[in-house]
Amino acid sequence: MNGAHDMGGMMGFGAVVPEKDEPVFHAEWEKRVFALTLAMAAPAGWTIDQSRAARESLNPAQYLAKSYYEIWLAGLEKLMAERGLVTPDEIAAGKSLHAPKPVPRVLAPENVSLTLLKGGPSGRPATAPQRFQSGQRVRARNIHPDGHTRLPRYVRGHVGNITHVHGAHVFPDANAAGRGESPQWLYTVRFTARELWGEAADPTGSVSIDAWESYLERA
Repeated sequence: MNGAHDMGGMMGFGAVVPEKDEPVFHAEWEKRVFALTLAMAAPAGWTIDQSRAARESLNPAQYLAKSYYEIWLAGLEKLMAERGLVTPDEIAAGKSLHAPKPVPRVLAPENVSLTLLKGGPSGRPATAPQRFQSGQRVRARNIHPDGHTRLPRYVRGHVGNITHVHGAHVFPDANAAGRGESPQWLYTVRFTARELWGEAADPTGSVSIDAWESYLERA
């Protein structure tokens, strides 16, 4: 979706200033939000793409006013509320006020390390022939879906070159909408800075993105 999260290439937000020796977490509560978001996927059954979509669909003013893990917390609250796992008065109180809703499974403490080691591989067997080849020129389609997508606005309509073919992977647009994994071929596409931002851009610069097959068309 064309939400506040899709900020690539936008002006007016100031320079990106890296923090020297930046820690993974700036406060203890951030660790807890991260852990809760991952752990709640077990009883609630949502996917990583649904989790991303929940964060992206926050009101733009709310999204831009929050820090990174505040956005994660707001997305978690939204997902839990949609599934009846938490109520508005519990969110306001910051604690459980009602009997918990039964869930099909939980992430037990003894299984945390194993679950993290397994990760969430997205590679799947291909269900259709590969349409594009490494080295081929392609255009990113000018699409504006209502739901989750991994195609940034700033590359849509622009031409780039495929540099890598990664096989078939879970298609996030479908997975976030609950339509199944619908695996598609995945490619890395390189765009020159001038193709994206015009003659004033650095002539030596480029941006590479990973793009699913339905995001692309022949140039």
